[in-house]
Amino acid sequence: MDRARLAEFLRTRREALQPEDVGLPRGPRRRTNGLRREEVAVLSDMSFDYYNRLEQKRGPHPSEQMLAALARGLRLSMEDRDHLFRLAGYATPGRRVRADHINPGMMRILDGLQDAAAMVVNDVGESLRQTPLAVALLGDESVYTGRARSLHYRWFTDPASRLRYPAEDHEERGLTIVSHLHATYTRAGAGSYAGELAADLQRRSPEFAALWERHPVAGPYCALERLDHPLVGRLDLHCQTLIDPDQSQGLVVYTATPRTESYEKLELLSVVGAQAL
Repeated sequence: MDRARLAEFLRTRREALQPEDVGLPRGPRRRTNGLRREEVAVLSDMSFDYYNRLEQKRGPHPSEQMLAALARGLRLSMEDRDHLFRLAGYATPGRRVRADHINPGMMRILDGLQDAAAMVVNDVGESLRQTPLAVALLGDESVYTGRARSLHYRWFTDPASRLRYPAEDHEERGLTIVSHLHATYTRAGAGSYAGELAADLQRRSPEFAALWERHPVAGPYCALERLDHPLVGRLDLHCQTLIDPDQSQGLVVYTATPRTESYEKLELLSVVGAQAL
């Protein structure tokens, strides 16, 4: 690990970012060239002390998870992300690790949607980033690890994952989930992570195995979706997805028709949802 070059690289990328690039207000008294160190720490979900020591060339050897968080916080391109890993003494991340990286353009769009229920998901159903309202609406997806990071996997292995959806919608939702995993499997092949997920689910879930054998073809990623929320009850939501063709990721945004009961409930969640939950 080259601490000096790692510190210089982090500093140059921090100074190249402006508050507006990451959805932060500039404020009238800003003198820092680019972002402040404490702002990068917040954006990367780490302590200020930890990040500060990295830039001062005296930090610990960051893990791959910490480097991925820094790449996200600093809005690094894929090439910059690979360089960051090499500076820290790691091999360039493989496809599965790279699939977790949200490119700067997608992050900029998400930064502008902080008041909306929005999240970035990858092609195996893992949530990579959620806005506060998305957390209040759907729960905090960051708590899951391993296979359970995938909603596709949890739907067929964890009954609790179905509690926010009406029972009469479970069959159709299950078919939709399988169709999207099947599409990813077809693109990526049996040796991909999607292939591993599918093989594991076929062993664990007879329901999944039966649906998989039907070779379902994916339609629209999200249409009208009904949710049973533990705080506000039933919501009828529209779901739109912006697909990033380079990384097989999608920006998912949930909205409600204005002047409806669901719209008012979503507004309520934006104020009290996260604290109440």
